[in-house]
Amino acid sequence: MTSPSASPTVLLASGLTKRYGRGVTALSNVSLAIPAGSITGVVGPNAAGKSTLIKCWVAFERPTSGSVRVCDIDPSADRSAALGHVGFVPQQPALYPALTVEEHLAMASWLRPGFDVVSARRHLDLFAVPARVRPTALSGGQAAQVSVAIAIGTAADVLLLDEPFASLDPLARREVLSELARAAHIRGQTVVLASHLVSDIEQVCDRVIVLGQGRVTLDSEIESTIDDHVVVPAAGPQPPEAVAELMGGPGDRLWLLRRPVGGDLPTYGPEAREPSVSELMWGYISAGRTPETAVAYTPAQGMR
Repeated sequence: MTSPSASPTVLLASGLTKRYGRGVTALSNVSLAIPAGSITGVVGPNAAGKSTLIKCWVAFERPTSGSVRVCDIDPSADRSAALGHVGFVPQQPALYPALTVEEHLAMASWLRPGFDVVSARRHLDLFAVPARVRPTALSGGQAAQVSVAIAIGTAADVLLLDEPFASLDPLARREVLSELARAAHIRGQTVVLASHLVSDIEQVCDRVIVLGQGRVTLDSEIESTIDDHVVVPAAGPQPPEAVAELMGGPGDRLWLLRRPVGGDLPTYGPEAREPSVSELMWGYISAGRTPETAVAYTPAQGMR
């Protein structure tokens, strides 16, 4: 199997900046390249810029400066062509109150040539979503599952998921993420999941992008990035290679450290260990609170 890092780029952002009125900057000079076949988590606190990034890729927002590409297409210039490669699930389900669930699938089939009704129905059946009712009769979680089923039915090259699972209980969220990952691997789809829940990213993603106040603080494959970091007890002054200070157990503080490039490795002591995925992400989320002083991580910056 081709590794994601060796795959062609399907989603690109180059120097992307998005400003709103009165000087609000949602994204600041963001450059990203997401490879085909990857499942990438975009994580960060509220107002980090996660939704704005995805909305630029689906042409709901236009860059103030810089550019984005979807399968080498500028969505601002040719939205229809770009969206032909995309299945999109928004934060809030966008369903028509007068149509039943089954009629939503029929409409999707009419609008999107090649829509896979069988796969969409399979997803609804798997999560016991009734097909003959209107959205007003559905729970919030069921409505979210309808949106996911429609996205699956597009059989698109790229699935963009903008925090769509907030209304699901933890078990349902875990199940739907596993199902999405399974389907994406079978089809070779590229998935981008924006979430403020580290556990969602940890469960299914092989890549992670951390945003803090509109800037990238981490952009890498998870497995290799863990190898490039170490966690040690936070004693004494902050080491120069520290990413951030973390909360460990009760009253326990830790440093997440970036291994230096080349030269001799510092002696970290017997309590040094490999970080967990959640510790890695929390470290860079914490660093993103002051992104103007944080050093963004790429694999070339660490020991490999």
